[in-house]
Amino acid sequence: MTTDVDQRPQEPQPELFPEEPTRSRRSRQRTGLVLSVAIVLIIGFFVGRSVAPTSSPTTPASATSPIVIAVPATGDTVDAGGIAAVAELVGPSVVQLESDSGLGSGVIFDTSGLILTAAHVIEGSDTIQVRLLDGRVFEGTVVGTHSATDVGVVSIEGEGFPAAILGYGTAARVGETAIALGSPFGLEQTVTAGIVSANGRNINGVPMVQTDAAINPGNSGGPLVNGAGHVIGINDLIFSQGGGNDGVGFAIAIDMAIVVAEQLLAGSEVQLAALGVATIPNTTGEGGAIVREVVSGSAADVAGLEVGDRIVTVAGSPVFDPGELFSEIITHRPGNLVEIEFWRDGQSRKLSVELDGIER
Repeated sequence: MTTDVDQRPQEPQPELFPEEPTRSRRSRQRTGLVLSVAIVLIIGFFVGRSVAPTSSPTTPASATSPIVIAVPATGDTVDAGGIAAVAELVGPSVVQLESDSGLGSGVIFDTSGLILTAAHVIEGSDTIQVRLLDGRVFEGTVVGTHSATDVGVVSIEGEGFPAAILGYGTAARVGETAIALGSPFGLEQTVTAGIVSANGRNINGVPMVQTDAAINPGNSGGPLVNGAGHVIGINDLIFSQGGGNDGVGFAIAIDMAIVVAEQLLAGSEVQLAALGVATIPNTTGEGGAIVREVVSGSAADVAGLEVGDRIVTVAGSPVFDPGELFSEIITHRPGNLVEIEFWRDGQSRKLSVELDGIER
C-alpha cells in the first residue's frame, strides 16, 4: 500500500475494510467518511461526559486556543477508584444532542459552554437542543463542522459548566482501560467499559482509537476516556455484521479532534498537517515507512528527506508502516516543528521538519 501524507489515503486496510459501509442514522446517510469495508459499518451517536479532578494540572492547547488539555497521565489509574469513580467524575460534562438528524452526544470541554461532538451528529442543523445531566435544556448553536475528520463544535450560552479535560498528547495505550459514556438508543448516561484494543487506526485518513467497550447508535460524539478520566477519543463508529455491537468500536483520536476544533473555533478553514511524501511499507521486517516520492517544495523536501529514506519515528513515536506515519503526522498542528528519525545508507539520522498545512 502506498500512502501519501498530503492526501487522505484512498486505500484503507483491506483486512479490516473490504466493502463499503453504511451508517445507522435516523434521518439520512452520512456522506463524509467513506470507507471500503467488508463488514457493515454502523455509525453510532454518542453522548460523552468527562470532567477531570480539580487537582489535575492543565495547560492550554495553544496560546490562542480556549481548549484546556490534560498533562499526559503516566499510567492507568482506574484501580484507584474503579470504573464507577471515573464515570462519576466525567458524567457531569456529558450532554445529549438532538438535531435534525436525530439524537447524539457531546462533551463539554470549556466552562463557557463549548461542546465537542461528531460532525455527523449536527451537520445540516443551525441549532441543537442540548440536555445536561442535571436536566437543564439549552438551545445550542453549531460553531462549525469538518466532515473529512467528522469533528464538530457546538456552543451554549452560560458559564460555569462542568468541563472535561481533553488528554492531548495522552497516547492511548493498547490494553489500558477505556470507558465510553453516552446515550445509546436514547438511554441517557449509559456507561460501558473495556480496553483500548488498538491505537492509530487509519480509517480513511482519520486516526482512530479502537476499543471493545460497547458502542451503539446514540453514542456518537461522546467521549472515550481512560482510567484517569481524560478524554482520549470522540466515539464515532463501529463494525457490525448483524447491526449490533460486535466489540469493535472506533473513536476519533483526541489529538486530531483538538487540532480541528481549534480551527473551527477560530472561524478559519480547517488545515491538517502534511509532510509531503508518498511512502510504501518496508518488507524487510524492520518496520518503518519507506519514502517513494518527495513532493517538490514540501516540508519534507525543504527539510532534506530523500527517496529511499526509511522513516521510523515522528516526534519520538514509532512508525511501523505508512498508515502509522500518516496518523502521526496528521495529529500535529500545521506549522509544528517535529523531529523525524529515519535510516539512510545504513545509518540512523534525524531531521527537524516544519509541517505544511493543507485544506481537506
